[in-house]
Amino acid sequence: MNARLLPLVAALGMLTAQPSQAEDLMHWYRAALAYDASYKSAQSLLSANEAKADQAVAGLRPSVTVSVGTSRTQSGLIPDGPSSSSSAYDRDYGTSNATLSATQPLFRPGNLRTYEAAELQRSQARLQLKTAEQDLMIRVTQAYFDVLASQDTLTFVRAQKQSVAEQLASAQRNFEVGTATITDTREAQARFDLVLAQEIASENDVRVKQLALDQLVGQATAKPNALSLSQAFGKLDPATESEWVSLTLNQQAAVLKARLDVQVAEKEAAKAKAAQLPTLDLQASSGATHLMNGSSTSSTISGKNITTSLGLALTYPLYAGGALTKRELETAALLSKTQADLQATERSATQSTRTAFYAVQSGLAQVKALEAAENSSQVALDANKLGYSVGVRINIDVLNSQSQLYDTKAKLSKARYDVVLATLKLKLAAGVLSVQDLETVNRLTQP
Repeated sequence: MNARLLPLVAALGMLTAQPSQAEDLMHWYRAALAYDASYKSAQSLLSANEAKADQAVAGLRPSVTVSVGTSRTQSGLIPDGPSSSSSAYDRDYGTSNATLSATQPLFRPGNLRTYEAAELQRSQARLQLKTAEQDLMIRVTQAYFDVLASQDTLTFVRAQKQSVAEQLASAQRNFEVGTATITDTREAQARFDLVLAQEIASENDVRVKQLALDQLVGQATAKPNALSLSQAFGKLDPATESEWVSLTLNQQAAVLKARLDVQVAEKEAAKAKAAQLPTLDLQASSGATHLMNGSSTSSTISGKNITTSLGLALTYPLYAGGALTKRELETAALLSKTQADLQATERSATQSTRTAFYAVQSGLAQVKALEAAENSSQVALDANKLGYSVGVRINIDVLNSQSQLYDTKAKLSKARYDVVLATLKLKLAAGVLSVQDLETVNRLTQP
């Protein structure tokens, strides 16, 4: 490497190694679009199928060829008699020729079926790219929410550690003044040690979730903005399971691709039948042959010959060893297979949509229940603290209430993320997930 480029490369490496600033969901989604290998693979597949479809058009268009050649000819007759000259005549001349040929298919049903199948495959590639884009939306959102949920859990564990530490200090003071037994202190110490272990596990979970997001977006320490999800839960639109299933059967990319598979198989079956039909082409050619600088013992050879032809060529396959008939049987069996695959895909898509629909409904109910549990746990903790201060509750009651409250807070935080993600997955199952849905979630982000 050029020595003058080393400082620049080192500086770029330092920039890429620096932690990223916190950004919103759409920022990291755009970063993943530019980095994700699966999405780039789908883009390349679309480009390949676009080119393949364009190749199939060539079978319906005229083909034109030109050929040019040149040669030199020397010939002579050697007589048998000793008294004759060494050669009765000699020839030495050059020949150049050029031919322009064109063929226009007039009736080639096999080529037409190939073109139609290629156009269907072009549509399939576009569906695959759409599927890859939707899948990337879910993966980025999942990784984004995983980081936030793990950070929330760590926050709650640390808050619980602080509360337990305060309770431990209180128990120690009470023991020193003789108003509490050593049991309270040991219970608080045991709970404090347990929370420390939970903190270590939570810190590791944050690191693991952070690495997953980094790998997805191609940046180091991709920090997500926080989300305010308290007002993010409205009613589903549409509201019924049957409407979501109907959307799935009409718009899900996997179902549409399976239907295109059936159509492609139909074209292949038609192409196999067309192989036993005659083909008709229009053929035209024009050529010129020129004898140059020719000479012989008797005369000089020089001249030009021009030929032009226009006609029709009919080809009829008579026998190909039975290959054409077997090809028809093969394509018919493949058509039956794609039809069965379509039924399986529709049933699987319907089941996935129903599962996703009830996951959203369950998630919404769980969020409401956990919100109520959070309020109840807070009230219970306040009551136990008051009871402990007046001597009607013991230390373990307060510790248990604290654990219950912070555990409920962590579960509520994750349930909120899960229900938003489940809604996006429901739209993915129905085939209607779009960037606008991500932008709707993104509006809930806070720097």
